[in-house]
Amino acid sequence: MIVKALLPFVFLGLVCGASSANFRVREKLNAAPHAFTSVGPASPEQTITLRLALAQGNAGGVVDALYSVSDPASSKYGQHLTKQEVESLVAPKSDTKDAVDTWLKTNGLTATTLSPAGDWISIQVPVSKANELFDANFTTFTNQNTGKDVIRTLSYSLPEVLQGHVDLVHPTVSFPASVELPLAAKQKRAFHSIVQRDPSSACSADNTTIPCLQELYGIPLTPATQKNNSLGVTGFFGNNAHRDWLKIFLQTYRPDMDPDTNYTFVGFDGGVDDPTAPSVSEGELDIQYTVGLATNVNVTYYFGGIDNQDGDLSGFLDELNLLLSLDTPPLVLTTSYGRSESGLTFDLVDKACQAYAQLGARGTTILFASGDSGVGCGQINETLFSPTFPSDCPFVTSVGGTQSFSPEEAWAGSSGGFSNYYARPSYQDAAVSAWLDAHGSENAGRFNASGRAFPDLAAKADRFIIYASVFFPIFGTSASSPTVASIIALINDRLLAQGRPPLGFLNPWLYSTGYQALTDITAGNSSIQCAAGEAPRGFDAVEGWDPVTGLGTPNFDKLLSLLDL
Repeated sequence: MIVKALLPFVFLGLVCGASSANFRVREKLNAAPHAFTSVGPASPEQTITLRLALAQGNAGGVVDALYSVSDPASSKYGQHLTKQEVESLVAPKSDTKDAVDTWLKTNGLTATTLSPAGDWISIQVPVSKANELFDANFTTFTNQNTGKDVIRTLSYSLPEVLQGHVDLVHPTVSFPASVELPLAAKQKRAFHSIVQRDPSSACSADNTTIPCLQELYGIPLTPATQKNNSLGVTGFFGNNAHRDWLKIFLQTYRPDMDPDTNYTFVGFDGGVDDPTAPSVSEGELDIQYTVGLATNVNVTYYFGGIDNQDGDLSGFLDELNLLLSLDTPPLVLTTSYGRSESGLTFDLVDKACQAYAQLGARGTTILFASGDSGVGCGQINETLFSPTFPSDCPFVTSVGGTQSFSPEEAWAGSSGGFSNYYARPSYQDAAVSAWLDAHGSENAGRFNASGRAFPDLAAKADRFIIYASVFFPIFGTSASSPTVASIIALINDRLLAQGRPPLGFLNPWLYSTGYQALTDITAGNSSIQCAAGEAPRGFDAVEGWDPVTGLGTPNFDKLLSLLDL
């Protein structure tokens, strides 16, 4: 559902008067984003690659199935769908395939299938041909911040033969943007001496380490035993992980583990497992803390190369199609990257969101760091808060951040708020309505009170010690999400050992039952990081759900008890 809001995009269903009556405008931008300047029409001979999202046969059926297998009140709870069952729901109908095939042949085009269900294809065409096919005006724009050129159009249309059969052409009106890189990926390395801890508490020093997290959340040292258990970690933007550094990290913080414990590497978009690549911190954080916390769980690093990583979600889509093509996708997936919701069209966001629903229906728990920019600020109106994608998607679990211990409190950078694209899902009604009744007047008018609220839960985000040539601390919800992912992976191991299904999509269970095993965070607040319209604070962490720490932080033993493990 699209929630009406001040959005920079215009979606039109009317015939465009300036073009042939056989064309209908599909997406249109009123103007290029402020950082981009037109330098003239793109060269007619230049070849560009365009992706076409074909109409799915029963997209709503996937969402219905996801909720059916994820709601504890459902008779089908835990009965996750197979790869074939999901693909049968999303595969285009025969009339769509026929219409697209005819259009391709008529125009002398050859398509490449990108998704296992056949609902994504790509074509390579000269700019002149693309303009003709989609009644577009592909133009070269220069990003004033980076100096890089990109070819985009401010509007494109679908010919009559494709209307109702093609949902989206990409990249067209979605411009590259600075992806919400976690603080870990932004921070420079610095020498850091490991502070000696008071032996009475692993958290007594001002550092977050493996022993501290184990103590704080009750994470056991007990190794996982199930070979079919798995945890996936997403890597983008040159954030390589290094096996030699993982070994030193484990020797320091998990001396009880085999120091040669490692991870599996899977590259896409040209991603390469390069032991000589420079560290950008995020890869080390994600791998060191998943391997180090989820003892003996099979961890796979899904690492994207430089292709399709300009912030227009192409890399996200490529990873999704890779995972959906697997007979056994990871049972848990943690990702520490995202971007502002308002910088993307709803159509593009929803295509990715629906793909996450497909993974969830198959039993994958999908976790995203909520972001490190507090409530954010709108690109058009900076007095408005800016939600983040993919945390805005109702079919993923968003993880916010906390700091300190005894007690924990909200981390000021923890992003959270309300989507302008998606209405609040029913599983959130009670918890979020209670917050709105008590606190909705605070910052009123700066957020969409009827939108999907996030984060859903939280974990530590401050001073995580990692090793990359030296030990040093980093901050961010990019540390929170791998922590929660490791906990879920260890719980899945217990479930699998009893012949029970993995947890899968968490949110319906979290909001109806699972919150009882979370520690409510009631101190601290998020920040507002805008050039204008600043306020002293964003949202406060309060009793019950809040848009900073969600429902709270996990307690492993309570989660086990709640699940009768």
